[in-house]
Amino acid sequence: MKAMVTATRARTLWPRLLREVEAGETIAISKRDRTVAYLVPRDRLEAIIETLEIMANPTAMKLIRQDKAGKLKFHPLSVLASVPRSARLSMSCSPRS
Repeated sequence: MKAMVTATRARTLWPRLLREVEAGETIAISKRDRTVAYLVPRDRLEAIIETLEIMANPTAMKLIRQDKAGKLKFHPLSVLASVPRSARLSMSCSPRS
């Protein structure tokens, strides 16, 4: 669960807040009883950004929907050695026939 501190208090507790964020804590910073910012651990923020990038990619989202519907056929990586490079991308996740 995230902690909340006021902006004024955050200035005085900055080193401690950074240690808590490094330990995985998310901290909300408020001003006049309204959250104005968050301190988020780097790995969590990177995961959020990666998810947003995937969600913004129409091709990726189409493939995710097809996979959830059971409409994709996956091949083991071992078959790539015998397949020409130009055909590899289409094999990695092709619609089922």
